[in-house]
Amino acid sequence: MSSIRPFRDIKRRLSKEITVGSVKVGGTNPISVQSMTNTLTTDIKGTIEQVNAIHDAGADIVRISCPDEESTIALKEIVKNTSIPIVADIHFHFQRAIEAAKAGASCLRINPGNIGSKDRVKEVVSAAKDYGCSIRIGVNGGSLEREILEKYKEPCPEALVESAKKNIQLLEENDFFNFKISVKASDVFLAVGSYRLLAKECDYPLHLGITEAGGLFSGTVKSSIGLGLLLYEGIGDTIRVSLSADPVEEVKAGLEILKSLGLKNRGVKIISCPSCARQAFEVIKTVEILEKKLSHIKEPLTLSIIGCVVNGPGEASQTDIGLTGGGKGNNMIYLSGLQDHKVPSEKIIDHVVELVEKKAEEIRKSQDAANQ
Repeated sequence: MSSIRPFRDIKRRLSKEITVGSVKVGGTNPISVQSMTNTLTTDIKGTIEQVNAIHDAGADIVRISCPDEESTIALKEIVKNTSIPIVADIHFHFQRAIEAAKAGASCLRINPGNIGSKDRVKEVVSAAKDYGCSIRIGVNGGSLEREILEKYKEPCPEALVESAKKNIQLLEENDFFNFKISVKASDVFLAVGSYRLLAKECDYPLHLGITEAGGLFSGTVKSSIGLGLLLYEGIGDTIRVSLSADPVEEVKAGLEILKSLGLKNRGVKIISCPSCARQAFEVIKTVEILEKKLSHIKEPLTLSIIGCVVNGPGEASQTDIGLTGGGKGNNMIYLSGLQDHKVPSEKIIDHVVELVEKKAEEIRKSQDAANQ
């Protein structure tokens, strides 16, 4: 029984490959998941703790804001005490970008057109080359250049892409090609239209995001629609779900979007019913508890939790581990799609956790053997 159940093969847009520290982005590499700290960067201890929490949740890359010199000084200590590639978020001051590169950032998030003259852009590019940094060109519908806004009257896909192409040219003129691009907007249709257009105009890797998407629930829905549309079309090499919530929740949402499209497989994918009067155990509460108790599992496997025998056997036949509700608390456990044994309702949680952890260990050993 395979742990991966793809719905269809998505043909990804073939982009150039770049490096963000130890992570390869673009080409045929897996789509990476990013998030961003919301601590004060000068709070070194708090920022390190949050970076590690984001990393543990499954993120591949973390962005940290560097608005002032004190932050880039702190960045050096943060990089030393974390093991995930760090993107330094720079907006206007070119000197902050140079300081961040020296501090050990793996990538600089800048908008070249906003940091001053071509000479200043050249200095930033020089620092990126010297210290092995990549760059992300970050175009945002809410902060377009004045002349572009005057030309198009309002943010539109053509405006965002023109800004991106203008900034691409600035880097290419300095013989720098280790960069990715984002054209984010808070409006789903504007963002999707911009990425679609940009995907046709260049072959650089694209970082996807619906910026300022909103709170945990509404922002996740909004991001799932926008990112899902683009990913389904093969567009996108790295993603961030931007939420007004704990950054760990951004990572969870990003991973779930990728898992739902068969583009990434990390952790337990739970297939569960919404519950109804037929349920033989409390499905909603059971799934809620299992999600928390199994959040530490990194190995990819599938688990179905179905409250009755109507759809339960069918779902269980397609998952690594399945649970189907039965009469009088005699619920059926399926292993690798086949009926195996029964479990009483009061022992479901502990028993399923034990089975999942055992299966995860088997997968881990198999992967280790394959890598040797």
